[in-house]
Amino acid sequence: MFTRGMSLVATLVVIWLIIGAIAAWQRGYFKHTEPNCVSTGTTAVTVIAGPLNYFGANPKVSDCKTPQPSK
Repeated sequence: MFTRGMSLVATLVVIWLIIGAIAAWQRGYFKHTEPNCVSTGTTAVTVIAGPLNYFGANPKVSDCKTPQPSK
């Protein structure tokens, strides 16, 4: 019984992320040729938001800082 429930949850998560990827694709987020922190972050949060994108969610990352390598 535990295995069936876990596979159901896994299936729902995959479907959720696929819907989010479709929303990101429709918004043209995969066409960026120069990946940077802001565009990558916006694409990621759009995919994670999943179906919420179709209910008015428009997640965006406006500023982010990536850690610099140590010297």
